[in-house]
Amino acid sequence: MSVIRIASAVHSCLRSASLIAAAGVFAAVVGSTPVWADDYDAAVKDIQSTMGGVPSFLKQFPKAGLPGAWAEVKAIELNDKTALSPKVKSLISLAVAAQIPCSYCIWSDTQDAKRAGATDEEIQEAVAVSALTRHWSTVFNGMQVDFAQFKKDMGGE
Repeated sequence: MSVIRIASAVHSCLRSASLIAAAGVFAAVVGSTPVWADDYDAAVKDIQSTMGGVPSFLKQFPKAGLPGAWAEVKAIELNDKTALSPKVKSLISLAVAAQIPCSYCIWSDTQDAKRAGATDEEIQEAVAVSALTRHWSTVFNGMQVDFAQFKKDMGGE
């Protein structure tokens, strides 16, 4: 798992962790020592232990959000006991990163995919599939294809 993927996951996690951030802001206003200070210190210690260091970009991340963001990264992305294998997770992440596009994530996800055993052909196919999805999404949306009819045409309802 590269630190750049962690940053990307941390960034997207912040959107879903607005309550954690709000709690951190509230704590800072109410007391002289924020409630999240201990959680932040524990998260930094865990990052150090897990990664062998704390990437400098994480020091730029809001302290109130880091504990929740790190917990999400560990539970989903770094956990090899989830429904998806590390290789599949990194290929999905690479395909999404190619569409965003995020050069940090593309580089990191490619490295992660290779470390997880992905071949160059698998990496190329993941990116090509994401390009096909983007292409057809553009066609369907731009031409305002009737969704109900689309589902019927594709064997659905």
